[in-house]
Amino acid sequence: MAMSREWSACLGLWVLLLLGAGLEEAVEGCSCHPAHPQQLFCSAEIVIRAKISGEKIVSPSNSSSPYMKMIQYEIKMIKMFKGFDKAKDIQYVYTPVFSSLCGVKLDSNNKAGYLLSGSMWSDGRISIGQCDLVESWDNLSLSQKKNLNYRYQMGCECRINTCYTVPCASTGDNECLWTDWLLDNSLNGEQARQYACIRRSDTTCSWYRGGPPPEKDFLDITDP
Repeated sequence: MAMSREWSACLGLWVLLLLGAGLEEAVEGCSCHPAHPQQLFCSAEIVIRAKISGEKIVSPSNSSSPYMKMIQYEIKMIKMFKGFDKAKDIQYVYTPVFSSLCGVKLDSNNKAGYLLSGSMWSDGRISIGQCDLVESWDNLSLSQKKNLNYRYQMGCECRINTCYTVPCASTGDNECLWTDWLLDNSLNGEQARQYACIRRSDTTCSWYRGGPPPEKDFLDITDP
């Protein structure tokens, strides 16, 4: 199979940088901007639930560089949450071999279930990485699983602003303030696990939780 332009351009650039620096091994180089799960959902082209049934290392036929190698995960798709217009059935997903190139390691021995999100190359293959929404299905909260069905999509026109310091104020009606870092010193706190930022009928955006109220209040936020 011919190497896609995205694969060639993206990984090719990494190879040039690594070789130019005279490095023999991959260096730590993957950096992801903090993002609420809903933001990752909205930015992804494909979001699915799947089980990993196998894996193997593949590389372009015209390159022997280890940095061009990819892990091809064979999957059994259980449900598609996003990407209906792009793919009907997905059998494989691809990720860089090296974690420094944002590659992700999935458990293929126990047919583990995952939530996978990523982008589609021009040849139809699906790419996943550390900066995508990739999580063990069992680690997701019940609210997150429900939000995948329609609530996250309802808020894709809203903006989620990450609060790192106080004061942290909203800059518009179409914005939700994400305060997990301030309250829990974590990006996987109450809002990330239990809430979705959705657009109301009056076009404003606010956090929504479909279950019981949280134990702590959010800064400058009211639950609709």
